[in-house]
Amino acid sequence: MCCRLSNSLVGLLNLLSFLLSIPILVTGVWLHKQAETECERWLEKPLIVLGVFLLVVSLAGLLGACCRLSCLLWLYLFVMFILIIVVSAFTVFAFVVTNKGAGEVVSNRGYREYRLGDYSNWLQNRVTNPHTWNRIKSCLQSAKLCDKFETQFANDSAQQFYAENLSALQSGCCKPSNDCNFAYQGPSVWNKTDGVNHSNPDCNAWDNDSNVLCFNCESCKAGFLQNLKTDWKKVTIVNVIFLVFLIIVYSVGCCAFRNNMRGNWKY
Repeated sequence: MCCRLSNSLVGLLNLLSFLLSIPILVTGVWLHKQAETECERWLEKPLIVLGVFLLVVSLAGLLGACCRLSCLLWLYLFVMFILIIVVSAFTVFAFVVTNKGAGEVVSNRGYREYRLGDYSNWLQNRVTNPHTWNRIKSCLQSAKLCDKFETQFANDSAQQFYAENLSALQSGCCKPSNDCNFAYQGPSVWNKTDGVNHSNPDCNAWDNDSNVLCFNCESCKAGFLQNLKTDWKKVTIVNVIFLVFLIIVYSVGCCAFRNNMRGNWKY
C-alpha cells in the first residue's frame, strides 16, 4: 500500500512540475522573439534551459512512476541525485562568496558607503571584467535607476538628502563618494572642487551627465555586489528549503522504483 502510494505521489509531483515547465518554456521563447533590452536577452537562455530540463525530467518521472517503466524512473532518480549534489554545492558556494562585505557607516549620513575591496575576490573579479560590467551597467541604465532616484529626492535640501536611507545601488551609482566632498546641488548634480587631488579614483570618474554619473565607479560595482549579496542570501534560504524538498521527493522516488522492481517478474 505504501509503495503504491509512493508511485502515485511521484506521478502527481511530476505532473505539477510538467505543467510548471510549460509557462517557463513559453516565457523563454517569447523573450527570445520579443526582447529589446540586454537584460531581457540575458534571461531568455536560462529560462529556456530550465523549461526544457523540467519538461524532460518531469516526463521521465511521470511515465516511470505511472507506467511502471523502471528504466525511466531510474534515469529520473539519477538526475534527481545529481540535482541534489548541484544544489548543495551551489548553496555552500553562495554562502562562502557572500560572507564578506558590508556597507560602511558614514558620520552624519543616513546612507552607507560601499567599497569594492570589502567583497570576496571571486565577486570582485566578476564585476571588474569590462564585458561583464558593461552588461550590468546597461541593465542599470535601462532600468532608469538614477532617473527614479533623481525624481524621488528632487526636492531635498542638502541636509535632508544626507539623512536619506539610500539603497546600495543608489548610494554607489547615483551620487559621488562622500570622500570627494563635492557641493550638493541636487541628488545627481554635484559641483566639483577645482584644483583638488582626490585619493579616491571615483571622484575623477564622477560626471553630472545622467548617462555617466558614477556608473564607472568602484562604488557602483560595490553597490551592485551588496545588492547581489542580499539577493543571494535570500536564494540560499530558498535553496535549503528546496534541498529538503528534493531529498524527500528522491526518497519517495526510491520507494516507487523499488515497487516497480518488485512488480517485475525478472526481479
